[in-house]
Amino acid sequence: MVRGKTQMRRIENATNRQVTFSKRRNGLLKKAFELSVLCEAEVALIIFSSTGKLCEFASSSMQATVERFQRHTRVTHHLERSLPHHHDQADQAANLLKEIESLEDSKRKLLGQGLGSSSYEELQQIEQQLQSSLAHVRATKHEAYKEQIDQLKEKEKYLAAENEKLAKKTDEVKCIF
Repeated sequence: MVRGKTQMRRIENATNRQVTFSKRRNGLLKKAFELSVLCEAEVALIIFSSTGKLCEFASSSMQATVERFQRHTRVTHHLERSLPHHHDQADQAANLLKEIESLEDSKRKLLGQGLGSSSYEELQQIEQQLQSSLAHVRATKHEAYKEQIDQLKEKEKYLAAENEKLAKKTDEVKCIF
């Protein structure tokens, strides 16, 4: 059985249109998922039906992906407008955009996401960075504990002195009676 070529025009029958929408939407969602898994691509898909119903898919955070898209389009739009007049600024903005992308990629890897395409050496480097960060966090935590202990010792001395004063007052009151 051979399928005929589908004409690209509105389907007049509402039931057929809804069935086609549902099947194609599911196929599109499946393809988006496959693309994100197979290629480790960051994918976000937003679909509104003719009735206004929202259907969405995001391989990571929809909000983060949309914000990333908006940053990218703002910079790209700015580059296109300013390119003839400010070539140096456009190059600088493009470099900053690349740096942002690189930092976001590094952040994802440090969070353990998107490691599938990393080489053994990159994984070792990430592990060393995490160990160094962990050591720094532990040292900072140790300093915070030390400061807390010192503050509590000072408070203990103050409360002991207050306790002594109250004990003397209590003894004085006992002597009067």
